[in-house]
Amino acid sequence: MDFEALANQHKDVVYRQLMRACGNREDAEDVLIEALLKAYRNLDQLHESGAFRAWLVQIGRRVCWQLKQREALLPILQLSALEGEGMQLASDQESAETTVERQQMKALLQQAIESLPQSEREVYELRDIRELGGEETAAQLNITLAAMKSRLYRARTNLRRYLDGALLPASVAPR
Repeated sequence: MDFEALANQHKDVVYRQLMRACGNREDAEDVLIEALLKAYRNLDQLHESGAFRAWLVQIGRRVCWQLKQREALLPILQLSALEGEGMQLASDQESAETTVERQQMKALLQQAIESLPQSEREVYELRDIRELGGEETAAQLNITLAAMKSRLYRARTNLRRYLDGALLPASVAPR
């Protein structure tokens, strides 16, 4: 069998089929070259020259499938290589320690807020948690703006003391 004549006769039709299988021109060209090389190496397995086109297409589809598998595994292989070198990729998710610390801080802040006298707690929740304006907060609590500011100042001061006492060692905590 004359391989060159068969390849020249069928390569354009096979290429078009590989374009559909591979999805793009560059991969189809690479796959066709690889398929032709494999076909040349195994030409002794082809018993009838009339089956060359179908045989070449079959080889090309397998090569295309292998290429797609390699491309799908590439990110995993790259990650394995990085890990093998002792490198780690940064994660978008926070660590378990950070999550626990955040939950502990929220619980501590909630305890600090609950420790406030009710009049200070109401002002603090409206102004600093719900972020209402000063006049709106005073109106909702039916107090003057000056009284609201005074209560908010005392609430913030008491919260700071509570949190300093809970977070700082006794020898460092401000008095």
